[in-house]
Amino acid sequence: MKPEKKKMDRDLKEIRREIREWIRLDYIVPKDIPDIELYMDQVVNFMDSHLYHNKRGDDDKTLTRTMINNYTKNKLLPPPVKKRYSKEHIIILIYIYYLKNVISITDIQKLLYPMTERFFDKQEDSTETRSMTDIYESIYELEKSEYFNIESSTARAEEITEKLFPKEEDEYLHKMALIYLLGYDIYSKKRLIERLIDELPDIETPEDLKKKEKEAEKNKRKEQKEKKNAAKKKKQ
Repeated sequence: MKPEKKKMDRDLKEIRREIREWIRLDYIVPKDIPDIELYMDQVVNFMDSHLYHNKRGDDDKTLTRTMINNYTKNKLLPPPVKKRYSKEHIIILIYIYYLKNVISITDIQKLLYPMTERFFDKQEDSTETRSMTDIYESIYELEKSEYFNIESSTARAEEITEKLFPKEEDEYLHKMALIYLLGYDIYSKKRLIERLIDELPDIETPEDLKKKEKEAEKNKRKEQKEKKNAAKKKKQ
């Protein structure tokens, strides 16, 4: 093998090793999610201990009490039972943790509401054949296999960038071009995600239905009042 070819192979291996380190994420293995109910502080500690290395800086927060309260307030997370959170609550919090860095809270609500309606705290007479845990285990396996696709596509972007802007010649241009390539890839996929979410049916929570009923009742009373006033004017 020629020296140049050997050097190129070594460089590619080094690039893939670096990329493997860059994109390494902590994740929560399904069996690690406790089956027992936890209080809020315990949930926060659990998430932080398992996802700590995903933080960009030490001041970043994986999850806080305020975040949990806001998720409940915005109908992303079902309320706790007697201040305790179940395994299913934690699964939803994991979904939110990854999705909130990519799509809006409104889109997350539209995506996850059908799941909580269909699978959260599933009753014995439910027609659903899968549980929240079953779904999470399947998605976890998908994520594991997708990791290698991400590694390969990132390595390919690095190789393209190196040919156009060799790192040894201009490190800034090399990084700028690589960031642009990766950003373009992320933006394209984000647009696809948003389109898929837009195709989902609009959600109507029980609270939304109550508001609609109140609004309809209010309009009905207003209409009746206007009819009475009109009848009075005719008599005059």
